[in-house]
Amino acid sequence: MIEQPLHVLILAGRRGGDDPVARAAGVSHKALAAVGGVPMIERVVMTLREALPFCIPHIAIDATPEVASVLDALADKVRIEVVPAGASPCATVAAALDRAGTAPPLLVTTADHPLLTPAMVRHFLDHLPAGAGAAAGVAARETITARYPAARRTYWRFGDRQFSGCNLFYLGPGGGAHVVAFWRRLERDRKRPWAVVRRLGLGPLLRFGCGRLSLAQALRLLEDKVGARVIAVDMPFAEAAIDVDRPADLRLAEEILGRAPP
Repeated sequence: MIEQPLHVLILAGRRGGDDPVARAAGVSHKALAAVGGVPMIERVVMTLREALPFCIPHIAIDATPEVASVLDALADKVRIEVVPAGASPCATVAAALDRAGTAPPLLVTTADHPLLTPAMVRHFLDHLPAGAGAAAGVAARETITARYPAARRTYWRFGDRQFSGCNLFYLGPGGGAHVVAFWRRLERDRKRPWAVVRRLGLGPLLRFGCGRLSLAQALRLLEDKVGARVIAVDMPFAEAAIDVDRPADLRLAEEILGRAPP
């Protein structure tokens, strides 16, 4: 578990172009799409405030009248801060590292994560070892498919296991900036695991392609590249890996929340 104070950043900007989730929901930003009648951004903010009562969520989003209306209503319930969204998620995080309210140690998540729960946040933070420069939450394929076999996710295969990201990241004061700098060089390949692993060298790429590169080995290679300790936190929650990238994900999130106990 890391020590306080911890800053919190929620990525809620648009990636550009026509977002299918926003279009399906009839809103300008995917973050404003409602799940169970509540905008996704509000669900994420309230979850983070419950998990981390003394933190002020900083929301990185474009300033538009529709956004302002939703955030003004949210600000009546809980204190938030709004910061500019960059040209990409990584650019947004890089800029955040230089602001007093979002300097490391920094927890980063996304607004399209309506199934995020306080238990997930606490599990992630409780499993961060002292001295971690950066960390990412991951869920094993078997964890996800045991509950949601039809859910479409992007999986990374390491050795004989496959993992999906959970949109939970930690950037520490001793290395977070180095990790973000490396991330910026490969951000366009985030959905193509082989292209990301290629950045670690030809040998690791060949081992990855043959299924002989374990997650632990990949992390050690990444540490050599960025000069900081990098951790993957295994998340035992299938829902932690279900963000909303497609209208089908929006429907799945509605179904899951509809089955959840009040």
